[in-house]
Amino acid sequence: MDVAELSPVLVIGTGLVGASVGQALTRAGLQVHLQDRVSSHAQVAASRGAGTIEPADPAAVNLVVVAVPPQALAATIAKALDDYPQATVTDVGSVKGAVVADLRATGKDLSRYVGSHPMAGSQRVGPMTASAELFVDRTWVVTPHDTAAAHAVLAVSKVAELCGARRVSMGAAHHDEAVAQVSHLPHLVSVLVAERLTDVPAEHLRLAGQGLRDVTRIAGSDPKLWQQIIGANAAAVRHELEQLRANLDQLIAAFDTDTESGLDSILRRGQDGTRALPGKHGLNPVDYAQVVVEIPDAPGALSRLFVDIEAAGVNVEDVRIDHDRELQRGWLSLQVIPDRAAELAQALTTAGWTVPDHDLQL
Repeated sequence: MDVAELSPVLVIGTGLVGASVGQALTRAGLQVHLQDRVSSHAQVAASRGAGTIEPADPAAVNLVVVAVPPQALAATIAKALDDYPQATVTDVGSVKGAVVADLRATGKDLSRYVGSHPMAGSQRVGPMTASAELFVDRTWVVTPHDTAAAHAVLAVSKVAELCGARRVSMGAAHHDEAVAQVSHLPHLVSVLVAERLTDVPAEHLRLAGQGLRDVTRIAGSDPKLWQQIIGANAAAVRHELEQLRANLDQLIAAFDTDTESGLDSILRRGQDGTRALPGKHGLNPVDYAQVVVEIPDAPGALSRLFVDIEAAGVNVEDVRIDHDRELQRGWLSLQVIPDRAAELAQALTTAGWTVPDHDLQL
């Protein structure tokens, strides 16, 4: 499909995802119009390169991207199908089955509607956090239904491509089961762990490292939004919670029987699950080697370090930083291909950096 066939585009809802879609499509050369019930959100998004707040000609719009909260999706999509009679309409909501069911109940012709879901986001919200790079190399799920027109499916697939995402296709029910497993359950687990911290003494919290922050980061997301997301996918999420409860019961039982043996089995299964996650170069994240470098808390330290890393000629797959709250220093954890780790460690040591001979628990 030619890019020109998608333009002009209307993005309804200019939060993080909607504004990021607008930025990406504008960068791809499409004419993008922005609409939000909070006009200042659309104005901010426009000022950040997501498009224009000038009204679009309803008869000319070729594509509508609906990026509103879950509870408003079906009604907004239905209205868009009426208001923009030539347009393919998609949404970027994180639950699909309930939306399709609500739309079918209206009796409308849904041939121009194809749902989609970019698997990208942040605990931050609003157009100020938007980025045209948000979807690059991320998965974008396209969820065609049985009455969707072929041209509409192609149009939505093109949107994912223009945003730099990796497109996959699956049915709405399949999608909702998948996101319950890889997104909604992890979010709730993060919330439960974070909630426990409210009962932890302050002096204990001072011991917290990056591991705890990794686990609880997404718990800082908007509770109102996540209440809608979980509510719209309640059946699939409940099933996953029941499975997790069985695993938790098994873990607790290990303390009452053969603790060492029971824990070993559970911990190894956890490691297996981590290894199941896809990674770059055919490796999984746990298969990368980690090189930890001590860095002073001083201006220019990070830039100097990255210059030395570049000079070493070793590609860094991922980076994580942790600060020492007592001393003026931090540690940068660099994940690299295993057979280059020793080479990088030696190069950085030669350049004057402190590289511990063992991994630090970050």
